[in-house]
Amino acid sequence: MQIVRTILWVLLAIFIVVFVMLNYGEPQRVRIWLSEDPVGFDWPVGIIALVFWLLGVIPTWLYHRSVKWSLGRRIRSLENSIKSNALSQRHQPDATVDKPADIPAEPGDTFAPTQSSAQKDDTAE
Repeated sequence: MQIVRTILWVLLAIFIVVFVMLNYGEPQRVRIWLSEDPVGFDWPVGIIALVFWLLGVIPTWLYHRSVKWSLGRRIRSLENSIKSNALSQRHQPDATVDKPADIPAEPGDTFAPTQSSAQKDDTAE
C-alpha cells in the first residue's frame, strides 16, 4: 500500500510542476483588498493557480485528518472497553451454569457439572 501512495504523490508532484511550467508565461497582477488602496503582486499564472489550489485543499485535508484521528480514538476506546469487559468476565466465577434437572449424570462422566455446596444445602433441607 505504501508503494501505491508513493506513486500517487510522485504523479501529483509531476503534474503540479508541468502545470506551473506550462502556465508560467507573463506575470499577472493579483490585487488584495485589505484597505482602501488595493495591494498588488505580479505573479505568474501557474503560481497563482497553485496558491489558490492549496488554499482550497489544505483546510479540507486538515478536516479529513482530524475526523480520521477522532474516529481512530473512538475505535481504540471501544476496543479497550471490550477487552476489559472480556477480561473481567473471564475472571469471575461461573455461577450461572445450571445442570438440567431431567438428565441425570452418568457415573464416571467427567464432563457432568458437580453440585456446589450451595446446591447441596438446598437439597438437604
